[in-house]
This record gives sequence, C-alpha cells and structure tokens, in this order.
Amino acid sequence: MARGQTGGAGRRKANGADGVSSAGKDELLKFYRDMLLIRRFEERAGQLYGMGLIGGFCHLYIGQEAIAVGVQAVKQPGDEVITGYRDHGHMLACGMDPREVMAELTGRAGGSSKGKGGSMHMFSTEADFYGGHGIVGAQVPLGTGLAFANKYRDNGKVSFTYFGDGAANQGQVYESFNMAELWRLPVVYVIENNQYAMGTAIERSSSETELFRRGASFRIPGEQVDGMDVLAVKAAAQKAADHARSGKGPYILEMKTYRYRGHSMSDPAKYRTREEVDEVRKTRDPIDHVEELLEKHGWADEATLKAIDAEVKRIVADAAEFARTSPEPDPSELYTDVYTEARA
Repeated sequence: MARGQTGGAGRRKANGADGVSSAGKDELLKFYRDMLLIRRFEERAGQLYGMGLIGGFCHLYIGQEAIAVGVQAVKQPGDEVITGYRDHGHMLACGMDPREVMAELTGRAGGSSKGKGGSMHMFSTEADFYGGHGIVGAQVPLGTGLAFANKYRDNGKVSFTYFGDGAANQGQVYESFNMAELWRLPVVYVIENNQYAMGTAIERSSSETELFRRGASFRIPGEQVDGMDVLAVKAAAQKAADHARSGKGPYILEMKTYRYRGHSMSDPAKYRTREEVDEVRKTRDPIDHVEELLEKHGWADEATLKAIDAEVKRIVADAAEFARTSPEPDPSELYTDVYTEARA
C-alpha cells in the first residue's frame, strides 16, 4: 500500500519516459520524505483541530504537497517565499521546525510567532518565509514588493509569490502584474489552482480558466504545470526562476493541483462528489507517484519506505506533543511586536 494512502493505477508520465530524467536517487528520496512529512503533519493538524486544540481557521495542504516541495528545490538562499493562508506545507518545505509550526497552530508560546499568529499568520525571516496571509490576494503585492527590493539592491534574489485560483480574480493581482513587468522585477508568481477556490468550481467563477494566460496583457510569460508531479514542478520552477533571476522580469506558473480536504476544516465540501476525490487520490497522488518511481528504479523497497514513514510519524508525534504541552503566551505578549521602536 502506498504511503500516500492511495493506489497508483493510471499514473500519468512526465519529463520523459518515467519522470526521473532530471533526478537521482537521493533527490527523489528527499522529495518523498518532504512530501510525506507535510501529509502526516497536516493529518495530525486535522486531528488536533477536531479535538479543539486548534482554534479559528485551519486550511490543510493535503494533495498539494508537490508544489511547495518542488519549488523549494530550486530556491536559493535569500530567495523569499510568501503565500496565502494554506501555508503549513510551505513552512515545512522552507525548513521551519515542525514543533514550532504545530505549536503556533495551538496558540502556544513555543510557536514560530509566539502563539500570536495561529494557522494563517506565521512568519520566519530565518527561513526566508514572509508569511501566510489571511486576506485573499494580499500577499501578491507584498511579494511583488519583495521583488522590488531585490531589484533595487541588485542582489540576484527571486521572490516566489504564491496564490490560489480564488485570488486570481483580485484586482490587486493585476496591479502587481503591471508593475512587475513594467519594472522587470524578479518574481515568480505561482498559482496553486486546486480548481475550487473556497467552494466554487473555476468554470463557474472565471471566464479564462487557463490561469497562466492571465499575464498575457502585461506581456508576462507563463505556463501550465502538472502540480501533482514534483519533478514537473521542479523543472518548471527552475525555468521560471532562471528567467526572473536573469533580469527578464516576472514569470507565471499555473500549478494544476487538487486539495483532498475542504477549503478549511469547517468546510464539508459538498460541491464535489466523493467519487471525484477518490479518483484523483487513486490516479494522481503526488506521493504515490514518487513511491512508484523509487520502486521501479530499485532505489527503495517497501522496508525503506516504511522506515521513512515511521521516522516522519515520530517527528509529527513529537511536534504534536510539544504543541499540546507548550505553555500559552504570557498576557504581556499582547503588547509586544505591535510597533518597531525607532533607533536613537
């Protein structure tokens, strides 16, 4: 049985005969572990939410793991990452401590934002992660601003700015596109098109459903990518990052993906059928795909994959226990981090 909890029949091929033309054993094993860590972390987060240990909103990344992991593979030190509120997977892909991420979800002092950010508002400059953002599309002008700073400083860095299909119709996105191309800013816009936004099928909300075309009127190049294939994601992200880093300006990547859970933990997802979700899990799961490639090339057997799964489960269990037992923030923390004091 696949570690991603699905079967692998009907898997599509990419990047050549089997998708490994640009990857070796070590990289593929790392992709497998990183995606599995996100999957197991999110599954546990869902459990903690159900137990009442996580309050507010909680948007899980299950099904979309290949995007954050694949793009992270081409990120260079100092490149920024900024995204919306479905952000736990991005934090883990950036290398943030699972303990700190889980403790932030439970609002504890040991969290990455001292328990004051919660699920949607984490931040780590150490990991070059400039936040999950709760306002739909708000991260796009901010990510464009990060790219402007990189251009101004001439530091060779790229801003990876993520948003979803639901945010793709926001006006601030197109203001950002215009400025980014006008000033040739080093930004890669990654559209995670999971096809349902908050609960409306893209065909019902967008006159142009091929979102990589949204930059055409600004002369921004783009392409559509299989966001369920981590190797296809990496290859496209490398091309886009090279374009932006070389001074040619922004690039748009539309990652066609699929979230298995509802928009948030409070969403029963009645706008699609169980059969539709099951079909994607059986034929397109990103973790199963990598498992199949590892086994096909003799790079991992069942015992190896089980050992990785056991290691990941230990990490997640430890993070959950830390999140449960870490103290709550002191009330005095209400008054910290509100303003930055001017230096004398």
